[in-house]
Amino acid sequence: MNESGLANDPLFWVVAAASLGVLAILMIGIGGFAKGGEFNRKHANKIMRWRIGAQFVAVVLILLFVWLRNGG
Repeated sequence: MNESGLANDPLFWVVAAASLGVLAILMIGIGGFAKGGEFNRKHANKIMRWRIGAQFVAVVLILLFVWLRNGG
């Protein structure tokens, strides 16, 4: 599949959305850490757990995408 074919692949967009979700969670975590205070104390561990879970899903989706594109 060539590069222009990726834009038409629904799994590519799912992988992209999962990756952007990880980025959003990471930015929230970094922002909370930088700000410190009550928000960081209250939510830091929960945000890290969400990020790890989202990263796991994103990596599995990326591996699935690569496996399927190489003939499964």
